[in-house]
Amino acid sequence: MKKTFVIDTNVLLQSPYAIYHFEDNDVVIPAVVLEELDKFKKDSSELGANARETSRILDKLRITGNISTGVQLESGGILRIELNCENVKLPECWDPKKNDNRVLKVCLGLKDDGLNIILVSKDIFERIKAEIVGVTAQDFYAEQVPTYDEQYSGRSEIYADDNAINEFYSIGEMGLANVYINYEHGIMAEGHLTTNEFLIIHSLTNPNHTALGRYDGGKIVRLRYDKEYPFGVKPRNANQKFIQEALMTDSLIAPLVILKGPAGTAKTFYSLAVGLHRVLDEKAYRKILVCRPNVKMDEDIGFLPGTEEEKIAPYMRPIIDNLEILMDADNKEKFIHEHELRDKIQELFDRNIINTEAIAFIRGRSIVNQWVIIDEAQNLTPKQVKGIITRAGAGTKIILAGDPFQIDHPFLDTRTNGLCFAAEKMKGSSLAYQITLTEEDCERSPLSAESSKRM
Repeated sequence: MKKTFVIDTNVLLQSPYAIYHFEDNDVVIPAVVLEELDKFKKDSSELGANARETSRILDKLRITGNISTGVQLESGGILRIELNCENVKLPECWDPKKNDNRVLKVCLGLKDDGLNIILVSKDIFERIKAEIVGVTAQDFYAEQVPTYDEQYSGRSEIYADDNAINEFYSIGEMGLANVYINYEHGIMAEGHLTTNEFLIIHSLTNPNHTALGRYDGGKIVRLRYDKEYPFGVKPRNANQKFIQEALMTDSLIAPLVILKGPAGTAKTFYSLAVGLHRVLDEKAYRKILVCRPNVKMDEDIGFLPGTEEEKIAPYMRPIIDNLEILMDADNKEKFIHEHELRDKIQELFDRNIINTEAIAFIRGRSIVNQWVIIDEAQNLTPKQVKGIITRAGAGTKIILAGDPFQIDHPFLDTRTNGLCFAAEKMKGSSLAYQITLTEEDCERSPLSAESSKRM
């Protein structure tokens, strides 16, 4: 039976082109959705931009016919605006004038007309309420990636004999002949590795004989930077060596690095350490630019007192915390006074070695020869992350770092956030290195690691 999808406002505010993602089925937009979109049209935020884009899409469709009775979509379905269903009854405890409930009225009214109705909404409570009144509801899946456990981790364990590992140490590379992903089941590595995937190579006979490498798309190559200590930081485990390799590799080869993992796994810390090393010691980049997407992407930031940096300073406190650790560790004396430490960090900002910005200010820019850290990137939408990556100019390296289980955005989850979206879409790209960390990689403290597991 042909389906009729009723689209909630939040879907269009996140993805205006959702209208075209329902194949040859019909699409209905309740009139109240237009009212809600109209409230956002003047916003300078991404929501405002998406509201305006939705209006342009609907305007183009409007001129092809009567949008209240239905216009043809290229996919074969019909799109229309639903103006009726005002008299549909809802549970008495629900406010009939609330916009979410008005959308549910449309769903129920059309269902009573015999249509196969499916509500599409990013709002979990709206989906729950729909199920309560007998309306099928689902999330918008077009921009979803696999579940977190199924997502690409950027690393694998493989198996080879002792001679192959010894030769790997000697010449720095290894072919895929006689290399296994699963030796017990005879599964060879060839055809199962992804370009730029990091590898822990185990011996088939000696459990203590291992090596670290990276698959370059044709062969396994040795890490180049695992013996270096950028800004005095020494990698403590294999995954930190993988992070260091990804970050230290020149932007001409790896302009994008994606780091996923829980708090305390040194994602931001390592990104800053290597950034300072590359900017101060090697002069490879002009400066470090740090952005956090939980800084509002709208005009409200303009109402806060002070300069741009002063406005977003509270959101950048975690960056300062990491800089304090780095600058204190870099000090040659055994003890550094607090005021000296603050002066050292302030000097980095005064000399424009480090700049902080709200995500909103990146839009429309071309960022050249900079080390760009997007911290807490799990709070980005897929559209935002695309906008950031496409801002990269010549010589710029972009690091996306975040924890997909610490999402603050109301309509994002581990399958729809920009960090995971970028990781899946850039999987196998020769220009992107990525690594997913786990609780076992936590370096903050034994308490932090223990609480992360238990809580």
